[in-house]
Amino acid sequence: MQLADFDFDLPEGLIATRPVHPRSAARLLVAAGDTIVDRQMTDLPDILRPGDLLVLNDTRVIPARLSGLRRRGEAAARIEVTLLAPRADGAWEALVKPLRKLRAGEVIAFAPGFHAVFEGRAGDAAVLRFNLAGAAFDAALDAAGQMPLPPYIAAQRPPDAADREDYQTIWATRPGAVAAPTASLHFDAPLMAALAARGVGTTRVTLHVGAGTFLPVKVDDIAQHRMHEEWGEVSAAAAAAIAATRAAGGRVIAVGTTALRVIESAAAGGAIAPFRGMTGIFIRPGYRFRVTDGLVTNFHLPKSTLLMLVSALMGVERIRAVYAHAIAGRYRFFSYGDASLLLPGRG
Repeated sequence: MQLADFDFDLPEGLIATRPVHPRSAARLLVAAGDTIVDRQMTDLPDILRPGDLLVLNDTRVIPARLSGLRRRGEAAARIEVTLLAPRADGAWEALVKPLRKLRAGEVIAFAPGFHAVFEGRAGDAAVLRFNLAGAAFDAALDAAGQMPLPPYIAAQRPPDAADREDYQTIWATRPGAVAAPTASLHFDAPLMAALAARGVGTTRVTLHVGAGTFLPVKVDDIAQHRMHEEWGEVSAAAAAAIAATRAAGGRVIAVGTTALRVIESAAAGGAIAPFRGMTGIFIRPGYRFRVTDGLVTNFHLPKSTLLMLVSALMGVERIRAVYAHAIAGRYRFFSYGDASLLLPGRG
């Protein structure tokens, strides 16, 4: 298929720059079988069935955006940094602006006692070595860093104190993501209690979402696209819960594309199994799903790999109808937007 097959026109006014409060007040488009119904996130316990299993991504977003100064003599220049991932040697790969003006060995100061040395490039990324490590690094980053909001929000406003809570799930426990698993942002404690009372189970997996999730697809033939890799884990307990749900006739419903990608990676051999490591799985139309029966997800960018993923789950024409309905109904789009529940022919 061609990249143009996944394009659509979105009115700019539908791009959400703040979430609704409370979290579960978001709208929920339910596409099950051939139907499309407008609901609320608070309706989810009534829509799901006892014995269904929600798969949650427990990654935690780090405050990965840093603003620092590079000095040469009396001159100083502002350097903007977005951390990507730590390297095995203790350095970090990061997106840096302006990267072309940095020289190897230069120091970028972020706060008193907190700086990094620019060691060189790794492709389009910079390699930075910080002067702190371990708990001291975590504390300094927490104090100096900002939440790494998606580009389409950051272009309209800077991150602020509210994003520290808004751009983090209520079950985030494993630091490492530089983007939130945003479908999970709609869940709060009352909704989780209602789901448990309904008999809907949960299990947790991890996928540390990378900044590559926002990178554009640059090839016309999508089969030529190569995904960025991210670290993920499906524990033995999570794999057992997924297998038991399917054996009992329940549905496995991923909360977010990140949870879906890691459980499908863990089932690459045909059946779910424990998994730990890097995955660059690219799910596009033609993919055969092994363990996923449904998906809770937000509305995604045109020409994105996430739109290709939901098109693989539901069918290209079906997703076009879903998105046309969402636009006509003025659903809020992208990371802080509303949600959909996608159930392909098994609603």
